[in-house]
Amino acid sequence: MTKRNYRVLPLAFAASMATVWGAFAQEAGTLVVDTAFQLKTADPAREFEPTANLVLHPVYETLITFKGSDLTKLEPSLASVPTISSDAKTFTFELNPAAKFSDGSPVTVDDVIFSFNRVKNVKGSPSFLLDGVTVAKGSKDGEIVLTTEQPDPGLPYKLANPALGIVNAKVVKANQGSADEGADKTDRADTFFATASAGSGPYVLDKFDMAAEVVLKKNDAYWGAKPNYDQIVVRNVDTSAQQMNVMRGDSQIALDLRPDQLDAIKDTAYTLSVPGADVVFMFTNSNPEISKVAANRDFQQAVRLAIDYDGLLEIAGEGAARPGSIIPTMFAGALPTAEGPKRDVEGAKAALAKSGIKDPVIELTYVSDITKNGISFADVAAKMQADLKEVGITADLKPSPVSTFLDNYRAGTLPMTIVWWGPDFPDPSDYLLFGPGEKVGLRAGWKEGTAPEVAEIAKKAAVEIDQTKRTALYDEWQKKLNEQGPFTSLFQPAFSMASSKTLEPVEYNAMWTIDLTAIAPAKQ
Repeated sequence: MTKRNYRVLPLAFAASMATVWGAFAQEAGTLVVDTAFQLKTADPAREFEPTANLVLHPVYETLITFKGSDLTKLEPSLASVPTISSDAKTFTFELNPAAKFSDGSPVTVDDVIFSFNRVKNVKGSPSFLLDGVTVAKGSKDGEIVLTTEQPDPGLPYKLANPALGIVNAKVVKANQGSADEGADKTDRADTFFATASAGSGPYVLDKFDMAAEVVLKKNDAYWGAKPNYDQIVVRNVDTSAQQMNVMRGDSQIALDLRPDQLDAIKDTAYTLSVPGADVVFMFTNSNPEISKVAANRDFQQAVRLAIDYDGLLEIAGEGAARPGSIIPTMFAGALPTAEGPKRDVEGAKAALAKSGIKDPVIELTYVSDITKNGISFADVAAKMQADLKEVGITADLKPSPVSTFLDNYRAGTLPMTIVWWGPDFPDPSDYLLFGPGEKVGLRAGWKEGTAPEVAEIAKKAAVEIDQTKRTALYDEWQKKLNEQGPFTSLFQPAFSMASSKTLEPVEYNAMWTIDLTAIAPAKQ
């Protein structure tokens, strides 16, 4: 599971606000979007939640960006795509001289330095994105140079995160903001960011209510292409109400539907159900102090071969997918499904016999009080229990509330579990945490030194800057991970949404869900 600390806020205002904003949705120039809020702050340096990415992306531009649904190709935004040194430690950007903030002042290198140092020193949730990174002026006007302590070819992909949006340093400083060391104690700009904005994007913040709605208004001083809407209203609305609102025209986009909800509206709205970026996976703990049964390599192989992956994909529903390993399908380096483990009941029985374990019994823990894109982990666990029983393994199901589950998962004390990982940034290097001795690897009891071949490939992949070679290394690493690691990917839940046919079709983007700046009225 990622470093994010989500909080789903109350939906008490949803019904009344649907009626109010439904009228505005009929007016030219207003876009209304329904979603279930996961939102804590409007401060770019402190945000790391999906709804914050959605609403702050139009307000705070980043040095580079992505277009459409393609997260494999960097695109210029405030700056050029960087030049990368041969050792992958120096990244040089050229700032666009036309860029300016919403107050009309130019975006400068000093603003970039202030913004990045503030993210680091405020020490909010996204600060890890800039761990070991130093930002400075280059030798030429408008040149920005980022240097890293260790080679990091994935750094440019991190920089598209809205948390690294560039803010107007002068304005933020005037509102108790700081980028100095100790800013985690002295910075007081969070309140300002909830009432105003200091970005360069096509929209500015007009209202920020974490319980009900966020309202964006067009930036009349925007330096790029004119915004498509005078205002965008993003509302906190329950999933069932989202479906109805789109059907009756009270909103134009619903972002949190289940795949089964799409059939009722497919004739009156555009519907989209595609694999999301989260990967649901399971592991058997490799630490014999936690479970001698789970740590047995042949037992782990028996589990991998026993699972009915196609059956789990049916539970996940239309639009879900299964990656060949732990990297999701839309990222560079993802393995095709065919490269993943396949069900082999007889092979599983043989592996279990080889393990020497008679009639094994193991706890299978899962989260009991939340779902993932409408999928119940109880259903997934019950299916796996039946699959394992077929080859002679008894799985005792152990449901757990998410708070208790997370504590035990992070402590590495679960013998066997079903869990998920959402990307912190759209680059395969984020998944090296699944290696032996790394953060997620240790949660599964996979200690440093236990799989030197896997670790050596990861070491090479982490510093390779040639994209073709880099992809090949991640492919090789995942194949070894499948063979030697305790992890098995199960599926990527579907992201399902609906949008009015008064709009051009909307694309999913794993970084900010949808690009509000790219949505446009349908051509007449």
